[in-house]
Amino acid sequence: MSALQIVHHCHPALRWKSRDVGQIDAGLRSMVEQMFELMYAAKGVGLAANQVALPWRLFVINPSGDPQLKDEQIVFINPRITRRNGSEESEEGCLSLPEIYGPVPRATRIVVDAFDLEGEQFEMELEDWNARIVQHEYDHLEGVLFTDRVSPPVLRELQPLIDELESRFRQRQTLGEIPPDAELRTALRALEKAVETPQAGPRTA
Repeated sequence: MSALQIVHHCHPALRWKSRDVGQIDAGLRSMVEQMFELMYAAKGVGLAANQVALPWRLFVINPSGDPQLKDEQIVFINPRITRRNGSEESEEGCLSLPEIYGPVPRATRIVVDAFDLEGEQFEMELEDWNARIVQHEYDHLEGVLFTDRVSPPVLRELQPLIDELESRFRQRQTLGEIPPDAELRTALRALEKAVETPQAGPRTA
């Protein structure tokens, strides 16, 4: 797999509803390793596969943001949030929307079901900060950005910054630095077809 890069608004991958992973192999493990490296380099605490233009249902987190604390790294493959409780509003940002922040309401407690890199299914109950990170990354897999969840008045304040990001993205397309949207969507569809649909959980290889 070629080197990955974090994509910014308004790359089509960020609005792509991700497809379940069917097999965990060396390529996927390499992808996860690269995702952690990119996340740390960008000073983030979570990163979803479609943030690196891959349409697969997978994200990584390290709530500490510290690359030295490897034991806090968690990989969620084919995750499903099965329960949400409580509500709290707190500020969020996003590596795909750099320098943009806003208050987002989230459940304070969640239960998430997923598979790890060994293909083992697990269930995890999370609260507060950790729950917020997982909900943010889970939204990415559904093609949802945190700016979709802020209040209308906040969105109006943020819109000029969002528009500026889009303008920069379109300018790079005009310069030929980024392919046109149609080509990016074709690449995403090709990647989807390359992944078999799992019958139950993902197979390991």
